[in-house]
Amino acid sequence: MKKLAFLLTCFIISVSSAQEPKHKIVSYTSNPKKVKETLNHESVQLQTDQIFNKLIKIRRDFHEHPELAGHEIRTKKIIAQYLLDLGLEVDTNIYGHGVTGILKGGKKGKTIAWRSDMDALPNDFADDVAFKSKNKGIQHGCGHDIHMAVGLGIAEVLAKNKAALNGTVYFIFQPEEETFIGAKAMINEGLFSKTKPDEIYGLHVSALPAGQIMVKPNEMFAYQKRVRIQLKNELTKEEAKALTKKIHSFLSRNTTSSKPWEIQQMVDPKTGLMNSNTIFKDYLFMDENFSIQSKNDILFLQAYIYETDSSRLKDILPKIKQAIEDSGYKNQLLSISFTQDNPTVINDEKLTNLASKTLEKIYGKDVVISDYGQVPYFNDDFAYFQQKIPGVYFFLGGSNMEKGIIAMNHSPNFQFDEESIRTGVKCFSSLILERLNKK
Repeated sequence: MKKLAFLLTCFIISVSSAQEPKHKIVSYTSNPKKVKETLNHESVQLQTDQIFNKLIKIRRDFHEHPELAGHEIRTKKIIAQYLLDLGLEVDTNIYGHGVTGILKGGKKGKTIAWRSDMDALPNDFADDVAFKSKNKGIQHGCGHDIHMAVGLGIAEVLAKNKAALNGTVYFIFQPEEETFIGAKAMINEGLFSKTKPDEIYGLHVSALPAGQIMVKPNEMFAYQKRVRIQLKNELTKEEAKALTKKIHSFLSRNTTSSKPWEIQQMVDPKTGLMNSNTIFKDYLFMDENFSIQSKNDILFLQAYIYETDSSRLKDILPKIKQAIEDSGYKNQLLSISFTQDNPTVINDEKLTNLASKTLEKIYGKDVVISDYGQVPYFNDDFAYFQQKIPGVYFFLGGSNMEKGIIAMNHSPNFQFDEESIRTGVKCFSSLILERLNKK
């Protein structure tokens, strides 16, 4: 998950630990089709339990040996061999250190892709685990080690149920997500001309309580853009700071008394994403701390903005211009532009609703939590895949206050309740089984 602004040096949130939803076993019936469905999902649970310890081990190995974007050499080797050992076809010649595993079912049918990102972060945050990084200055502080473990787990479970699959599953292990390069590069290098999936799915770990899955149709994140303002270098340092505060204030839009920039509130029952009155909807704000630099005769002011409404994006630059002119610097203004304009994750509405209903039918109504907002600061280049084919991107909770675990990505002491790997593998293995076997 690409994080576009440093958030915290210390992070404390209040979340209640959540028990993993219990599987509701469908009673046996004289209908052979119903019996087959029951056996499939019971076996998914059993097989997930059987490989759980192995997945924990490989997750911790990834965590100990993180690799930066564009350098996922060891990671690629391990993933490719794991998939080969499962009997999958493996393609490592699409882009960079990416790996695609191909699982062909017992019968022909639709094609589904599952995406897992691979790269780690360049930081040395505190990491209070026994299996901390052995690579100085590099860390899996965003959870991609968990994503890979879940992806490999789904591949293993589905490989064991190969005969029951009507179609093909592509397991896309994508490099260079943190730099927002990998997904687009894989597409440009012919990923979808080789695979041709009908649907694509992926997840990201989050600070939600362990075992919770959250999703919503349409935008999962706020739209993020980096703004650059160029002025004649005639302002003092104090005048430049005062101008940035004026722009920040003039541009901001949020519900009265709400603070959507306080990302820790995303898990709060009253203000967070799971509440229909969440503070994380209908907002626009700008980083308060601008980058202020001067070069030769030009003053550069730069900051990120976060907007939930795509129809209002066109109004941002004119509003900044107005704020500058109202401050008396019309003659000093040279230009205003977006220097970074990445797409945001947008879930296919029909497919999202189908996926949620499918998971609820198999594992109970509490397994999926509705998301009512859009998260600021973060984004994911999974968006490029969704531009080509219908796709759904889920949040998987990993915080457990009883264990002292807070799964806030890109923060010091980011940790994850590994029990949620079990949730991810069983739920999304079942989802893919159902989607393949639905006409």
